[in-house]
Amino acid sequence: MTQRPETDYEVIVIGAGVAGIYQIKRLIDIGIRATVLEGSDNLGGTWYNNRYPGARFDSESYTYGYSFSDELLNEWHWKERFSSQPENLKYLNYVADKFDLRRHMQFNSKVEAAHYNEEHGIWHLSLADGRKMSSRFVIMAIGLLSQPTLPNIEGMEDFKGPSFHTYYWPHEGIDLKGKKVGIIGTGATAIQIIPVIAEEADELYVFQRRPNWSAPLNNSPISDEEMADIRSRYDEIFETCSLSPGGFVHRIDPRSFYEVSREERLALWDKLYDEPGFGIWLANFREIFMDEAANEEFSEYIADRIRQRVNDPVTADKLIPKDHGFGVQRVPLETRYFEAYNRDNVHLIDIQENPLERVTETGLRTAAGDHDLDVIIYSTGFDAMTGAFDHIDIRGVGGASLKDKWFEAPATFLGMMVHDYPNLLMPNGPQSGSASTNYPRGIESGVNWIMDLLEFMHEHGYTRAEPTEEAEQQWTAEVVEMYKIMLMRKAKSWFTGYNSNVKGHEAGRVRHLVYNGGTPKYMARINTVAASGYDGVRFDTDPAVDEKETARSLA
Repeated sequence: MTQRPETDYEVIVIGAGVAGIYQIKRLIDIGIRATVLEGSDNLGGTWYNNRYPGARFDSESYTYGYSFSDELLNEWHWKERFSSQPENLKYLNYVADKFDLRRHMQFNSKVEAAHYNEEHGIWHLSLADGRKMSSRFVIMAIGLLSQPTLPNIEGMEDFKGPSFHTYYWPHEGIDLKGKKVGIIGTGATAIQIIPVIAEEADELYVFQRRPNWSAPLNNSPISDEEMADIRSRYDEIFETCSLSPGGFVHRIDPRSFYEVSREERLALWDKLYDEPGFGIWLANFREIFMDEAANEEFSEYIADRIRQRVNDPVTADKLIPKDHGFGVQRVPLETRYFEAYNRDNVHLIDIQENPLERVTETGLRTAAGDHDLDVIIYSTGFDAMTGAFDHIDIRGVGGASLKDKWFEAPATFLGMMVHDYPNLLMPNGPQSGSASTNYPRGIESGVNWIMDLLEFMHEHGYTRAEPTEEAEQQWTAEVVEMYKIMLMRKAKSWFTGYNSNVKGHEAGRVRHLVYNGGTPKYMARINTVAASGYDGVRFDTDPAVDEKETARSLA
């Protein structure tokens, strides 16, 4: 038998965000030689980089934190129902320091390439600083919304003032008092940031590409008494999340849309609209996600609530989407977003009517004329789900490029493994349960499944795991089939792979990026695979000895 070459690590985790922190905790707990490579200069991922004013959870804070440690749950006091970015980053640092995880992390360690060596069954990684590393396994804990995209507008380099994507908001902050500020985009990030900037800037010009539905966050402080009650109910809270399709504390209304009267529907919607969080979306009738008529009625209800909050009817109409219904793509939650347009210093510019022509030295030019600005903010979203993977040159068996494989649409097994990419694992990959649910609840499940897989391999002496092509095709077909029953399939959103900033990902075809079956169904599926001895996964005892290969076909 060929001598198996030594590696720098048994496991390399890429990314020190919410997923990477939990992943390294589980690895070191069982003594695996592992490290985390993080491109930024500190941990936190989304909550380290996104420092724009107004950034906060839209998950209830106490459902976002980790559930793995009772001691941690009893120590941490969430101050707000929906916690802000500074507090979220403080929490993640607290977790890392409490469990001494930082010593297993390497910062300013951007991975540029990961190539699989078939002969030795090893991944070879190349870093931006010139270092090389090797490992038996690579776990991709990179964020699903961590690759920001800029719009395709001529002259962006010409502007003389500060300009940046919200993801790169200056860590030292920026004083907008007395400034004329332009912001491009009215998606989830802009909906958080616009009300805050409106109170600070002298003039705020909002260049809207496409309006988005939104509903109130209804945030509030969490008192000592309420936090004590939450601590006493954590088991119940996490159990509720596990039974909810979205992984939240909100459960779908068990009644049918059509079995209750119009008056009862309105009463439910009024109640949910005034309650905190995603209840207006996820505690609603099931039919609003799948039935055109039900969704249309509910969308008109939300449109009426917007009209009640915006003084100018013309402006209100511009803020109401016409190309999709409420809830068919992820719903941003807001705090006085619509009221911001009642301010004299806030100007809504619909660039569908007056297209952006270019960036000038002094601002932005539309078809209707120039707008002089001191600061330009690009709130233009992310290359979602696959973008962060695409920015690493990942090559598997035969040197095949993962970027090329996924260009038309991703194909995975359970959203956590990829055929022809042995020992490449993803707790939160495209088509996984993490992609469309309360993120930490999803990533804990993904990390736990991966750890069970690694322990299974150790017990059986396996050194390589890879899904079969048939298993990958079957899972991808399941994901595609789920889209057919959801109105989501018609939306121009990152759930369907639409991105006007990324060549080849514009409207016209759907990329099936998320699993829409909900948390309970996903958990049942992945647990069944594990209980079967990982049907659909091919294991090798040693990649240098073909006769020891063990194949497990789909049941």
